[in-house]
Amino acid sequence: MRHVIALDVGGTGMKAALVGDDGELLHRARRATGRERGPDAVVGAILDFAAELHAYGVTHYGAPALAAGIAVPGIVDEERGVAAYAANLGWKDVPLRALLAERLGVPVALGHDVRTGGLAEGRIGAGKGADRFLFVPLGTGIAGAIGIDGRVEAGAHGFAGEIGHVVVRPGGTPCPCGQHGCLERYASASAVSEAWAAACGDPAADAADCAKAVASGDPEAVRVWQAAVDALADGLVTALTLLDPRTLIIGGGLAEAGEVLFSPLRDAVRRRVTFQKLPTIVPAALGDTAGCLGAGLLARDLLDPAGPGSPAPDTTDLDPTDPSEVTA
Repeated sequence: MRHVIALDVGGTGMKAALVGDDGELLHRARRATGRERGPDAVVGAILDFAAELHAYGVTHYGAPALAAGIAVPGIVDEERGVAAYAANLGWKDVPLRALLAERLGVPVALGHDVRTGGLAEGRIGAGKGADRFLFVPLGTGIAGAIGIDGRVEAGAHGFAGEIGHVVVRPGGTPCPCGQHGCLERYASASAVSEAWAAACGDPAADAADCAKAVASGDPEAVRVWQAAVDALADGLVTALTLLDPRTLIIGGGLAEAGEVLFSPLRDAVRRRVTFQKLPTIVPAALGDTAGCLGAGLLARDLLDPAGPGSPAPDTTDLDPTDPSEVTA
């Protein structure tokens, strides 16, 4: 059976799938990234995992994978196929596409994790059918993926979509990027966690706890939450002024708060727009499977340049929390 390998590399774990020619998810697996052993070990783990997936396809489906797609965090040079830098994995200038292609003997596509997740959300998730969308996951940091006609824009230097480093509070909190007042220092899940822990006096409190306190009417939690929502709305209005997306997709851990986030966010964005066309603001649909699904789409695009029109993976039975989908 014709299939491709899809691999999503995170800071602590890797998710993978074999995707059939008709879009069916044939096999799913997970592995630890093993970053505690250093960057060379991480690269080795990726190559070994991909080789295992390749062998599984031969054994169970009678043929090797035709291509592979891999999504990684950090700075990614997609054109050259190089994982340029990732602080949480410790690597620099890793020619990952070439290494995988040599190991597997098939064409390989390398993508940035957020842009790859955005590709999946745009084609088969919350942005399906939208000709222009912006995908913004709110996690440890904030990044973005700009979707245009079924593809995601990387930019001339691979930095397109980095909305987390739009300055929304000039002269504000220092950011590791070197600026002050960046969006992700106010509206990421980690920023909300830090602010709520300080406000409630519990060092272990996080953004999910803050959201629960907001839902219960805690005024201090409402203050912390609204400050984050206002900063996020400022950044998003800047983005929609420049990009004019039809759909704005919000994902990541903070989006799990549901209407506790989306109701005030929609109101805050609506209050800020003047001449701009208000986009539809929706939660992401694919959760933490988006990167893996997007990697599969990247691989299939290598085989079919008209990828946006090809069949999409069937995700109806995909449950990332199902232990039966996790292998040791």
